Amino acid sequence: MVDTYKVRHHRRLRSLAFYLPQFHPIPENDEWWGTGFTDWTNVVKARPRFPGHHQPHLPADLGFYDLRLPEAREAQAALASAYGIDGFVYYHYWFNGRRLLERPFDEVLESGRPDLPFALCWANENWTRRWDGQEASVLVRQSYDADDDRRHGGWLARAFADERYIRVDGKPLFLVYRAGAMDDPRRTTAIWRDEARRAGIGELYLCRVESAVNEHSDPTSLGFDAAVEFAPDWTLLRPSVGGLLRAGVRRAGVVDLPGLDHQAHDYEGLARRMLAKPDPGYTRFPCVVPSWDNTARRAQGAVVLKHSTPEGYGRWLRAAAGAAPSTPGGDALVFTNAWNEWGEGCHLEPCQRWGRAYLEAHRDAMAAVRAAGEPVEARP
Repeated sequence: MVDTYKVRHHRRLRSLAFYLPQFHPIPENDEWWGTGFTDWTNVVKARPRFPGHHQPHLPADLGFYDLRLPEAREAQAALASAYGIDGFVYYHYWFNGRRLLERPFDEVLESGRPDLPFALCWANENWTRRWDGQEASVLVRQSYDADDDRRHGGWLARAFADERYIRVDGKPLFLVYRAGAMDDPRRTTAIWRDEARRAGIGELYLCRVESAVNEHSDPTSLGFDAAVEFAPDWTLLRPSVGGLLRAGVRRAGVVDLPGLDHQAHDYEGLARRMLAKPDPGYTRFPCVVPSWDNTARRAQGAVVLKHSTPEGYGRWLRAAAGAAPSTPGGDALVFTNAWNEWGEGCHLEPCQRWGRAYLEAHRDAMAAVRAAGEPVEARP
């Protein structure tokens, strides 16, 4: 994957994993997709779309959990902590004061359990009919204004005050998934910072996520402190030869091939390209992905990373973590997408195919980086 890399010395290197709170029913999902819908509904329906394609991704140790149960959340945190994950980054859904999928995090906040550090990432996209392929159909629209920024900042301050909340250089860490979609990001970030000071929280550490093609600019120009990579980096995906052939056959209208409507890319090729990205000139924390396959959610237009293995993931994580930048205060972060995105085929939670192998690779990679003081050899 890489020939050599030099481990940077950090005062504190932490591994954070994105966390999806979708695994419990809510009235809105009952209305939109049927009573009892959760992301498990899509997961169990997935089937292979082309030769050699592995689906469905099915859970092992933790089973088909319901995140309304504190026992499920405790089991997740215990497993994450045991394998070198220092905290979860919960997706946070806020629509002009209306919140969705809020119960798991609210109960974590109110109960003080589990005792695992956490941060929030505002998933500030429109809520659409993505799961049945009708993304143009908006169910809940995202909107922005200064009054809502203040309400949002006031609500966030309560979460930031929790002693488990992750801080960078002593400041609460907060991520925005699509900063470029905001109406006026500099206004919003300024209001959030002001609300945090008013609440006695102090300064914030705000990160924009490089989640889309147009989200790769200097975050400080939008009022943020740093950026977080998103993996896969969609700007670096290159179609395989097979994918190009399928596309050509489809254009010619000759035959219908299995997997014709999906894109397949090489996992290690993407990892190499992401590791080789030049220094952007601003602080950008790296992100890795154990695998990716969102055919469970998409009948057409899915993206599959082929040939992902625990060993390949471990090499990528080791290289990314070793090169993670440090803040002025000496903090460094590396992100994994994700702890439990089962519908997108990117999960560190144990599955029936690999068991705990990805978690073991994660633990070993982080231990190696933390222990290393010299350049480390890494081979494909």
